[in-house]
Amino acid sequence: MSLQATDAKPIDAKAICLFYGVTFALGLSMSLPLWESGQGLHLPTARILVTVMLFAPAVGVLMVRLLFPKSVAPFVQTTGLGIGRRPGSLGYWLFGWFGMTAIGLGAPFVGALLGMFHLDLQSFSGYHHLLLQRPDGDAALARFSVQTLVLIQLGSLLIAPGINAIFAFGEEWGWRGFLLPKLLPLGQWPALILTGTLWGIWYSPVVLLGYNYPLHPKFGVLLMTIFCVIFGVLLGWLRLATGSVWPAAIGHGALNAVGGFSYVVADVNQTIDTAHFTILGWTGWILPLLVILLLIVLKRLPVAEPR
Repeated sequence: MSLQATDAKPIDAKAICLFYGVTFALGLSMSLPLWESGQGLHLPTARILVTVMLFAPAVGVLMVRLLFPKSVAPFVQTTGLGIGRRPGSLGYWLFGWFGMTAIGLGAPFVGALLGMFHLDLQSFSGYHHLLLQRPDGDAALARFSVQTLVLIQLGSLLIAPGINAIFAFGEEWGWRGFLLPKLLPLGQWPALILTGTLWGIWYSPVVLLGYNYPLHPKFGVLLMTIFCVIFGVLLGWLRLATGSVWPAAIGHGALNAVGGFSYVVADVNQTIDTAHFTILGWTGWILPLLVILLLIVLKRLPVAEPR
């Protein structure tokens, strides 16, 4: 079973359909208890269910390996499990770690520049308020000043991308490790955009419950898809340029680490609508879009001889 792509190379439709079918079915099954409980994301086990859901794409890859082994042979190279050996690849790894972190850190400042976001970089009143809501918040504030806690948060970003990459691997191995190369016969741009679109749609069962966009659960499906397309281009660039899924996993881990940074620097009176703020909102998409534009101008995208 194969389809013909625009450059006359066959698309491995059976492997792609099996991967996405398994991945979507597993993701949906993890969200069903949230729907059936009537509590949604407030269900006590919600965090565990969503965390398990993030490994569904990896299971999809393994099912392809089990049922259609020739589609992913040689397995390590085809799915990007190796570290890649392209000259100059270290720069891509560093971009995944520090570049993606910088993009996330810059998001609230872009919103502030546009007059959409109110910062408090002196007393960090918004962060102080959040700490008081936590069970251990009073103890933390008794031991450290809020400014010191902010510095600790920033310092943790030096190691967080690597730690978070463990949890991001399940997604990246599926979307960028397996699916993106499988779609390359369509052309790089169509493959990048389609991979991001399928990634965003896969999130829809939990986004409809308010995941990531609590104020816009229905519109959030579209917003999440746009977010996944934009950042999927950058993560896909790392994958194709290095031949390895690990820089993309690190970049994904970095995004997860800085996703809540807007809450740290926000004024206490600032209502954070993720449709507008953080890396999830349109003001947070400006920096990654500028980076993508720069890569195009520098002829780094599309990737020459993708690995």
